[in-house]
Amino acid sequence: MTQYHYQDHAEQAAYRYPDPAEQAAAPYQHQQPAVHSQHTGPYDASAQQQSAQLAGQFAQRFHLLANNIERVIRGKHEAIELALICLFAEGHLLVEDVPGTGKTTLARSLAASVDAEWRRIQFTPDLLPSDITGVSIFNQAQQTFEFHHGPVFANIVLADEINRASPKTQAALLEVMEERRVTVDAQSHPVPRPFLVVATQNPVDMDGTYPLPEAQLDRFLMKISVGYPDHASEVEVLKGMPTGPQVDRLPVVARSSDVAGMIDFASRIHVADPVYDYIVSLCAATRTSPHVRLGASPRGSLALLRAARVKAAAAGRHYVVPEDVKALAVPVLAHRLILTPEAELRDITPAAALTELLTAMPVPQAA
Repeated sequence: MTQYHYQDHAEQAAYRYPDPAEQAAAPYQHQQPAVHSQHTGPYDASAQQQSAQLAGQFAQRFHLLANNIERVIRGKHEAIELALICLFAEGHLLVEDVPGTGKTTLARSLAASVDAEWRRIQFTPDLLPSDITGVSIFNQAQQTFEFHHGPVFANIVLADEINRASPKTQAALLEVMEERRVTVDAQSHPVPRPFLVVATQNPVDMDGTYPLPEAQLDRFLMKISVGYPDHASEVEVLKGMPTGPQVDRLPVVARSSDVAGMIDFASRIHVADPVYDYIVSLCAATRTSPHVRLGASPRGSLALLRAARVKAAAAGRHYVVPEDVKALAVPVLAHRLILTPEAELRDITPAAALTELLTAMPVPQAA
């Protein structure tokens, strides 16, 4: 087995996040990065301790957000954590499930828990691309064209039932999801940070749906399914109506500046070389699997790396372990795979193909 060890980086100590207990006492402050040391080797114990402390604060804030959302979305802790990982990894989330399982409520609860601007776009067959991105309107008084921002210019954008719009309208999200900017009339307009698109869709076998093209699916960091609640959770939902916790009543537990700082810290979580190799080997294996016609691209490798870093920080660690990668492989990579016709005839799913690869691939062991 491959032996590996972890070394901290001074950049990990760049940001400090307020303790939840400080929330009522003082507003959140986003601190500037500390002066970084040029030393490239292992540094002293105080720096390691500071990195561990920052990771602990990240985990505390992460779980505070998760618990706040879970007040409304009962019994779906895993789906909530995956949604938060998308937020702090600066990715986008696609939620596919049948109507009535809480897809929209999950996105609204996430937006309500963060003091950030959010917009909702209801996708319909007659929705136009300009209804999403915005449009330039001629100002007669100024004799110039003025750009009027569309609903995509927000921190959290809920694209509800995205597969009910035409492919042309769906494609309007391609540029902004990847480059975080919109180009209208040859002018580029950046969207605010943080920026998260939470798209919901109904299964493609339902009436009035258009399947998302592969290029757009690849731009989503994860694809998850909320699923039906278990019996006990559904009973709690019934007992809580109509006086139970509602989305509009959820308290704000993080500000946009907190989220931006947590994103920056997560991007500095240390990854050992064998873990890099493990991610690349896993994605390469999807390209040679007999069940897969089109495997994960390098964008998939980058997405898995970003998500694994956030999961490590959410666990209070300032380094990634292979278990972080394994836990996120299916939600991050499965929707990027296109199976062969033979695999589809045998009812093999992308998740099953990935699980088979994960089982067969050796995992690097810690020194």
